[in-house]
Amino acid sequence: MRKSRFSKQYESVLRTLRQVRKDTGLTQTDVARRFHAHASFVSKCESGERRIDVVELAEFCKVYRISLADFLKRAGVE
Repeated sequence: MRKSRFSKQYESVLRTLRQVRKDTGLTQTDVARRFHAHASFVSKCESGERRIDVVELAEFCKVYRISLADFLKRAGVE
């Protein structure tokens, strides 16, 4: 079994994470400021270089003003 980091579902989550950020009109730097982190943190999360956990995903969703359930539905992960 492949690690979930490289699964199609996880790739869909990453694509959706990038798209939702763009849809909100925020840059990686804007998001990083809200996390009190560097833009590289957001970049690494979006690229899959840094694996995000469910708590971090929920925080991204708060920033993007989308419920975690709606985000997962949009990503096709139900």
